[in-house]
Amino acid sequence: MNMRSTPITELLVRWNDGEDAALELLLPVVYDDLRRIARRAMRGQNSGHTFQTTDLIHEAYLKLAEGQRAEWQNRAHFFAVAARAMRHILVDYARSKQSVKRGGEARRVTLDETLTVSPDISGEIVQLNLLLEQLARIDPRKASIVEMKFFGGMTTEEIAEALNLSPKTIKRDWRFARSWLQRGMSSGGGGE
Repeated sequence: MNMRSTPITELLVRWNDGEDAALELLLPVVYDDLRRIARRAMRGQNSGHTFQTTDLIHEAYLKLAEGQRAEWQNRAHFFAVAARAMRHILVDYARSKQSVKRGGEARRVTLDETLTVSPDISGEIVQLNLLLEQLARIDPRKASIVEMKFFGGMTTEEIAEALNLSPKTIKRDWRFARSWLQRGMSSGGGGE
């Protein structure tokens, strides 16, 4: 993802200013980057998963388009919000699958740069989401970093740009958040 190119930022500013046509121009420009983010978010889903990468892209884009008009800062901010939208879509999907399958053993999620999980991840995604919500109450910045890296597949440099922080700070916060979430996942945390 080339976070430095300006057409996306220009289109976002035009959209902020009320130009709805800018949103239509935006999709073709961001589609490849959204596809990359969606592929990373979908990696590790079981083969029977009925949600496809394209579905995730379109759902996230609709969520962004239909939601409240954000004060877009730049392309990095847009992709961070897109990663959050994809997270919510996957969590909602996992919850619907879990409600059908109630029960089962909790399995471990590996919090890596990408989504690496066991074949049946519905419960894990819901558990991770609960832990991420807890972390957001304790430290919203660290929760955002996890969301961008884990669900959005953004690099340390991209996250640093989106949050206007140094890459060193992002790395430190990522290490803490990953450790905190792994402890919660291994202890079966996530309930309140």
